[in-house]
Parts: sequence; structure tokens; C-alpha cells
Amino acid sequence: SMVDVSQHELVPEHRVLEETDIEGVLEEYGIKRTDLPKIKTSDPALPDAATIGDVIQINRDSRTTDTATVYRLVIE
Repeated sequence: SMVDVSQHELVPEHRVLEETDIEGVLEEYGIKRTDLPKIKTSDPALPDAATIGDVIQINRDSRTTDTATVYRLVIE
């Protein structure tokens, strides 16, 4: 049977950011949206709600207090 990757415990949490949150992130890092690392719409870890131009917040290794948060720009 097919494994639902999005439900797999090893896949970190992927969340679509609100526009106001994106602005804060870009300001914090002093970058433009297009400067963000990219993630393709075909990536199985991408939330269903994500569309091209969205910014995804990925929280890695939430089992420790030491959570790394990264951002990806959704591209085709």
C-alpha cells in the first residue's frame, strides 16, 4: 500500500505562512521572497493547501527543545 508521506513521523511539520508572517520573516532576515530556498509543488511533504508563491515554514526535529525553523518558497 502507498505510504502517506505527510503523516509519517519523520517528516517535519510543514505549515503555510500567512502573508503578515511572511513579511516579518523577510524583514527579520533582510531578504526578498525570491531569496528563500525553494520547494516544488510536487514535493510530497508540501501541505495540500500550498500554492505557488506561498511560503512554507518547516519545523525540524520537534522532539528536542532545539527546533530549527526553515522557510521555503513554493515554486512550480
